[in-house]
Amino acid sequence: PPSRGDYVFEAIRGGAAGFLVKDTEPAELLRAIRTVVAGESLLSPRATRSLVEAYATHAKPSSLAPELDVLTDRERQVMQLVAVGMTNAEIAQHLFVSPMTAKTHVSRAMIKLGARDRAQLVVFAYETGLVTPGWRP
Repeated sequence: PPSRGDYVFEAIRGGAAGFLVKDTEPAELLRAIRTVVAGESLLSPRATRSLVEAYATHAKPSSLAPELDVLTDRERQVMQLVAVGMTNAEIAQHLFVSPMTAKTHVSRAMIKLGARDRAQLVVFAYETGLVTPGWRP
């Protein structure tokens, strides 16, 4: 039977901008709705973990890696941090840059790769091998 990660993966591929688990607290649900309405994407930590596990199960070598050549080293680094679930604020803190600079790097990577949201950027990072399950910054 399909795992939760399989459902998350297919939902993102189909255009979902967010994915929460059913026991999400009301306050978190409201924040998630506001996040998606603002044009961002959102995955709960458990959904992210499920997505990574599902991807690891179905992973195959990708021929897309050369497409990463359009990114700067910093954009690739930021994409890795997005792929492990960091917010713009967390990326900024990790890289010692402003949150606006982190957001700019994320936006540029999305534009260059044709990703419509952060969730697609995460999928792309795994599909190209930029990150692998268990990778940590």
